[in-house]
Amino acid sequence: MKRSVLTRYRVMAYVTAVMLLILCACMVAKYGFDTGAGLTFAVSQAHGVLFMIYLVFAFDLGSKAKWSFGKLLWVLVSGTIPLAAFFVERKIRAEVEPLVSDGPAAVRA
Repeated sequence: MKRSVLTRYRVMAYVTAVMLLILCACMVAKYGFDTGAGLTFAVSQAHGVLFMIYLVFAFDLGSKAKWSFGKLLWVLVSGTIPLAAFFVERKIRAEVEPLVSDGPAAVRA
């Protein structure tokens, strides 16, 4: 598997996790302090689009790493739980790193 597959997943895992934390803060401001409704809408839309990209990249990584359905589902759902994506990304990186090849010369059948 190419390193770029893992890198894409890692970047989107961090971006999605950070956007989810920002969205949570916006929701607290909107519903707790009755302010920031426009910002909450913009952040929620951005997070939604980024989350869809995260799903595609996580599914791509999972299919190339030949994960079971349960593991793939856990990785996909971790993008919806605040802070979970940070921990899941670290675990996935450690598991997938040995499967990564750096170039075409490393791929031998």
